[in-house]
Amino acid sequence: MGRSYYGSWNAYPTALILAPTRELASQIFEEARKFSYRSWVKPCVAYGGADIGQQKRQIERGCDLLAATPGRLVDLIERGCISLSKIQYLVLDEADRMLDMGFEPQIRRIVEGEDMPGVQERNTLLFSATFPKNIQTLARDFLKEYIFLSVGRVGSTSENITQRIEYVEDEDKRSVLLDILGAEKACDGNLTLIFVETKRMADSLCDYLLCRNTPATCIHGDRTQREREYALGTFRTGRTPVMVATAVAARGLDIPNVKLVINYDLPTDVDEYVHRIGRTGRAGNMGIATSFFNRGNSGISRQLIEILREANQEIPQWLQSLSRESNFNRGNSSRGRNQRNNSRDFRKTNTGNKSAWNSGSQGTSWF
Repeated sequence: MGRSYYGSWNAYPTALILAPTRELASQIFEEARKFSYRSWVKPCVAYGGADIGQQKRQIERGCDLLAATPGRLVDLIERGCISLSKIQYLVLDEADRMLDMGFEPQIRRIVEGEDMPGVQERNTLLFSATFPKNIQTLARDFLKEYIFLSVGRVGSTSENITQRIEYVEDEDKRSVLLDILGAEKACDGNLTLIFVETKRMADSLCDYLLCRNTPATCIHGDRTQREREYALGTFRTGRTPVMVATAVAARGLDIPNVKLVINYDLPTDVDEYVHRIGRTGRAGNMGIATSFFNRGNSGISRQLIEILREANQEIPQWLQSLSRESNFNRGNSSRGRNQRNNSRDFRKTNTGNKSAWNSGSQGTSWF
């Protein structure tokens, strides 16, 4: 693999892994360290909110594999610290999330506007639990004749996760949350992850739990990197077994012993729901996902029912009634989730390909 050239400001990594959040980039780096232990492969990490000088010094000492967020990588490229001319492997983890978060200009600059080898000269891989049609179409710019691989149904959930939908009005959410947390205290060593929609709500709910003698912490985009790392550390070790988080913690994070995920605020996008509850029930373990639902969430009721049905979960009668009411009010204009995010290669609808498996070309990229 590549090596940083002695005496040069630039490093020349061979593998580049892009991730949407600092936490995910850091997690990838830690896993890479395990796999490269006692080998000549040198992994590095670069993400915003941390000391760029320290990251530069680490990279200059040698970088074969780089895990990075797009913004910080562009910064390092502009400072002359990184050359992408030796890249043989490009990985976009949680690819749809990076594009949805507005990272497309940075990603296009990294992939197409710098000195990275072209699509025919590198291997490109994209990973995510959900791949909407528009993201697949956009990703074709970064890939050659790729193979689409799906494990299970794209965008569906695991039967290892028991999904519970509770009808709770906004003013009752805090008291119901305390009841649930009180019932879970009997299970020592289990962690609870609570998702909310806004940073302000994350701080407010965390303070509320602390005032109720519930050890809790929170993580969101307005906290400093040191605060975010400390919060994750105390959560992983169980010192604060409850963590309130925004969507920043919904993608890719692998935290052992998360037995309960609570959607205090349901997202407006059912794909985001899939990613959130996927923080539990991992690696064959069992988990529980409880979601607070009221009429303000009726927009995703039909798609939520489809998710529950696919995973053989109980569907509350009131949810089905709300869904029928919502669909009637919208005039059935919504097409539903199955028609926009199936576990199939959407190139078939655009190019007339007979098969989703294009294995004829050598060095094929994987989507």
